[in-house]
Amino acid sequence: MVASRQDAWTEDDDLVLAEVTLRHIREGGTQLAAFEEVGQRLGRTAAACGFRWNSCVRKRYDAAISIAKSQRQQLKKLGRIQAPPPVVAEVEVVALHTKRSETPAVEVHKYEDVEEQQIEAVIRMLVNQKEMTRRVRQLEQELEGKELELKELKEAHERARKELDQVQGVNDDYRALVQIMERARKLAFLQEEDSNKAIFKMDENGNLERVEK
Repeated sequence: MVASRQDAWTEDDDLVLAEVTLRHIREGGTQLAAFEEVGQRLGRTAAACGFRWNSCVRKRYDAAISIAKSQRQQLKKLGRIQAPPPVVAEVEVVALHTKRSETPAVEVHKYEDVEEQQIEAVIRMLVNQKEMTRRVRQLEQELEGKELELKELKEAHERARKELDQVQGVNDDYRALVQIMERARKLAFLQEEDSNKAIFKMDENGNLERVEK
């Protein structure tokens, strides 16, 4: 019994779903059979595969679906895909074999060449899409790295700005302290000068005499 997965679909899962479904379309199979095969390969239910195909994946492969249907018609014309009628009359079978044997070999090779070219075109398209998806993921990761680096640079710039503000604040305080010390020094010098000045007073006879401090 195939387990039913509940995790999200990846690009590789979508690619498997597209490859198998296109192959069944091209070879005349049913989409239900394709979904069952994909479900067994991916560990999902056929219903989940069908829902994923119709809701998301199918619209990305419109051109590939058209090519696969065209290839199916060509294969039917060449008799490589048989219709599934329950009973075929013996006469009809003989006529069918006769018609096949009368098909020119050149025409068969022409259809085979066209079929091969179309299949290669589908494969190239799928590979290119996978490569583009991988490149987009790589660019997204690089962008996330650049955004993280830019965020770190902004944070470092903000820290440096705060440190600079703190240094400027210390410088302002230092200059203010120097100015206070300079004023105090000048005031002390003036007071010292005043204290060194001689003091005189007049005696009873009108003469000036120096008063010792």
